[in-house]
Amino acid sequence: SSVMGEPQTFVKLSEEKLIPKADILSLLRTYNCYHEGKNFQLRTREEDGELVLEGLLNIYWGLRRPIRLQMHDDNERFRLNSLLSEECVCVSVPSPGGAMGCQEEDESPQLLRTRSDASFMRVQRRPKTHTARDLQRLRTQRFSINGHFYNHKTSVFTPAYGSVTNVRVNSSMTTRQVLNLLLHKFRVENKSEEFVLYMVHESGERTCLREGEYPLVARVLYGPCEKISKLFITETDLGEEVTYDVAQYIKFEIPVLDSFVEKLKEEEEREINKLTKKYSALKSMILHQLEDKGHASDMV
Repeated sequence: SSVMGEPQTFVKLSEEKLIPKADILSLLRTYNCYHEGKNFQLRTREEDGELVLEGLLNIYWGLRRPIRLQMHDDNERFRLNSLLSEECVCVSVPSPGGAMGCQEEDESPQLLRTRSDASFMRVQRRPKTHTARDLQRLRTQRFSINGHFYNHKTSVFTPAYGSVTNVRVNSSMTTRQVLNLLLHKFRVENKSEEFVLYMVHESGERTCLREGEYPLVARVLYGPCEKISKLFITETDLGEEVTYDVAQYIKFEIPVLDSFVEKLKEEEEREINKLTKKYSALKSMILHQLEDKGHASDMV
């Protein structure tokens, strides 16, 4: 309880770890000061004795494999093939918002969604003078939109590595819920279990956010500067945690790392020799004691 006898308010970092309200508010002031004048400042409210933060959370694409997008939304079937069959060519995408699937607050173009976002795309109609070869080329073309590659025929899409998007979340949303929200935003057909969130640090350290953790709280704890740490989405089977100590070695060139390995081998050999000598001496001493006792018993 607090000094006034009232229950203290907490914010959850995970189901097991709580952070006092005073601590999180101090970090939040720094966070919002950093984002002053931008759309990434966080708001607060209290709910059932807990302090809840809410606002936009940046997530960087760190996928190595393509993802699958829905070819239509829930209300109206819409296929990019239909655009091509009508001999339309998409020539530009407005930014921010609209066609790249951003929320109003987004400051950079994002993934192409499907029907609901494609409806905002500006389309230029060309005269119907395409040859059969031209139409075939258009049907099989692998489009690139702001660095994101989309195959309209297979609905396979590859987000540009390191490109950023965001979702509106609150501090009560777990890692799994945030992933589901992100995938739903872009109508991704892949299951959320195929992905994880990592906090990737400038040092090279990589920390996986567990399913029971709260990404928005983690973002506040790590600080607002994304030059120091960024939140990445990556494949579950390709992600790997990297400790701070290991990250320091990763930065070095291969020849330097080879020299480190050689030195470690030499140190290992020294330690092995030292232990071998120590236990050999102990073994000799024990055997000597046993021989002395054996001689003594024979004399008796």
